[in-house]
Amino acid sequence: MAVLRGKSAARGAERARVVAQSHDTLEWRRWGPYLGERQWGTVREDYSRDGDAWSYFSHDHARSRAYRWGEDGIAGICDKYQHLCLALALWNGEDPFLKERLFGLTNSEANHGEDVKELYYYLDATPTHSYLRMLYKYPQRAFPYAQLRDENRRRGREMPEFELIDSGVFDDDRYFDVFVEYAKAGPHDILMQVSAHNRGAADAPLHILPQLWFRNEWSWGEPDARPELSVDGRGGIVARHARLGTYHCYLEGTPELLFCDNETNARRLYGMPNAGYFKDAFHERVVNGNRDAVNPAHTGTKAAAHFVFTVPVAGSVTVRLRLSRDPAQQPFADFAQVLALRHTEADAYYDALQTGIDDADARLIQRQALAGLIWSKQFYYFDVPRWLDGDPGMPAPPAERRRGRNSDWGHLNNADVISMPDKWEYPWYAAWDLAFHCIPLAMVDPAFAKEQLVLMTREWYMHPNGQIPAYEWAFGDVNPPVHAWAAWEVYRSERDANGGRGDTAFLERILHKLLLNFTWWVNRKDPAGHNVFQGGFLGLDNIGVLDRSRPLPGGGTIEQADGTSWMAMYCLNLMRIALELAQTNHVYEDIATKFFEHFLYIARAMNNIGDQGIGLWDEEDQFFYDVLRFPDGSMTPLRVRSMVGLIPLFAVEILEPELLERLPGFKLRLEWFMKYRPELAALVSHWMEPGRGNRRLLSLLRPHRMRRLLQRMLDEDEFLSAYGVRSLSRAHRDQPYLASLDGHPVSVNYQPAESESGLFGGNSNWRGPIWFPVNYLLVNALYRFADFYGEG
Repeated sequence: MAVLRGKSAARGAERARVVAQSHDTLEWRRWGPYLGERQWGTVREDYSRDGDAWSYFSHDHARSRAYRWGEDGIAGICDKYQHLCLALALWNGEDPFLKERLFGLTNSEANHGEDVKELYYYLDATPTHSYLRMLYKYPQRAFPYAQLRDENRRRGREMPEFELIDSGVFDDDRYFDVFVEYAKAGPHDILMQVSAHNRGAADAPLHILPQLWFRNEWSWGEPDARPELSVDGRGGIVARHARLGTYHCYLEGTPELLFCDNETNARRLYGMPNAGYFKDAFHERVVNGNRDAVNPAHTGTKAAAHFVFTVPVAGSVTVRLRLSRDPAQQPFADFAQVLALRHTEADAYYDALQTGIDDADARLIQRQALAGLIWSKQFYYFDVPRWLDGDPGMPAPPAERRRGRNSDWGHLNNADVISMPDKWEYPWYAAWDLAFHCIPLAMVDPAFAKEQLVLMTREWYMHPNGQIPAYEWAFGDVNPPVHAWAAWEVYRSERDANGGRGDTAFLERILHKLLLNFTWWVNRKDPAGHNVFQGGFLGLDNIGVLDRSRPLPGGGTIEQADGTSWMAMYCLNLMRIALELAQTNHVYEDIATKFFEHFLYIARAMNNIGDQGIGLWDEEDQFFYDVLRFPDGSMTPLRVRSMVGLIPLFAVEILEPELLERLPGFKLRLEWFMKYRPELAALVSHWMEPGRGNRRLLSLLRPHRMRRLLQRMLDEDEFLSAYGVRSLSRAHRDQPYLASLDGHPVSVNYQPAESESGLFGGNSNWRGPIWFPVNYLLVNALYRFADFYGEG
């Protein structure tokens, strides 16, 4: 019985913490995997004249130069404001410098754009970060920094990337598997265990250095007193911070304690003769043997515990650390039990979550995928007004900044934990990606998912004109308007999990903010008032014939099939949200009617742009295309068969008779449209279901066009592959699209991976592969159509 009670308690422990944190009754999210994996090479650290962020702050500078806006490390955690950071550093006795952060190539160094060149894996995580586990594979030979740069620079776009595994550094299994685990004994009591396994055929040296440091806030004029790390008298480290409070770091064993300051080594970087104990002191001490580099007084703002091992063949070594707000007399007495308990609770939590998934591999894949999402949370700090104006007592930013990147986003001030696309390659939020992240995040942490969606609409994120920020390289770029869809999916997921009780306050809150964003779209992206939208980038730059974010050769505009379809989908999403709220507040019936009407006008416009008899549907090809409108008013379709033409499938919604009966005001207005606007009523499909009444389908596609699109989409010589729907039809492999615009030749041809074109820069160039988010939306749309029409 005791064993059964123990299993039952373990099963509910993490779930109880998730529920508690959603009501702010506990602070289990105070500490988490919020440390970035790359702060160098980011826009927020760029103070150059030309905006070349990659060159301004390089990987080589990162070990010696203090960051302004954040920190990075390997397998790191920090508090939610990133005052105090904890991460791993390693040295194998061969590397030219201490391994403190993940290495990768910049945009100009790699043949396919920026790319991390390390092997690391997020293995497990719970939503409250009560348990975290990851694996880093560290070579025993010298890390091939120069070889990775030189070989990838040598290769052209048509060649594959040269990866770390190709360098031979892992030959004969000469590497360490370094597992890093975190477990919380309480919200402010964190256990860290590092286990290094020698996979080679000989004993091998390894230096393990858990590092504890404060983010540098003092150099930039922050008002609080300078924090301090010092020895606590018992062989541990005490961390004092004016806002965070005091924490105690305990270390098992007797490692050498090293101290320095998280400040720039101007002597190394700029030849300035200043004295001090700088950010790269541990490298100097461990790799170069320079004992004078570290502070002999054992104080500073950065500290490390230096463990030195010879790891035997097929053997392992372990380092244990505890970071706690409360002093502990025996910090390691219950260490193993707490670590084992949290691991058991994680197993029990996922066992309950994955009820009904019988395949063991599928369960493991889902669990590790969710771990990747949880590990990819990051504290993101970027005060654009301060970035534009400069810090007190520091040199003023270059004058070019006032006219350069993000200069019109002077309201934006972000300092939050945010779900990142990738903490190395994309260590900044992207509004589009974040919306998709929130769907699976809602499975494990609905409160966090809702917070993330609301966050993008807050006054210090959303532009005063209503635009949602895209990403830090260009906050003003345009992403598809998927926030309303994501908000509805998150709401519905939580409602279904709670037995029909939905968080209507969240839905109402985000609806009001999204109304501002919808108005921005209508005012800025439909300048002619034709209900046909332009949009620009929209995430589909990779498969277009032109860069839709830039002025076109010879002038003109592109009337976008995808941009217009996204807006039709946006209308239906907002209508769906308003209808849900109208069931308890009939005022929202008016808003639902507005978006029902707007959808119909967009659907009509797709068939006849500006009453000129030309639509986005090409009758000859039976497909949707963008249409190029020239300054003289003439128009021509851009006949590239791509995902652009499939996105009209996304805009689909069913109005059930039971819902209409509960909303008589909306039903009355709908019937008015059906009676007095027959040209619009023809766009709404009817299906009389015995015993239920008249179901109505809102879609951009009548049955004939839907069948024709599906015929192309399900054709293996066009869109359908063994792994999903391609972004570009394989028909363009044999028949490239060729055209001339104002004397400029343009073309698109199918390529199964990276494009040979450098049109869009970096790693944004691919033509043909499977794009997961739009495949997910396609599947959802097909389910909706099947729900209305049936399997036939």
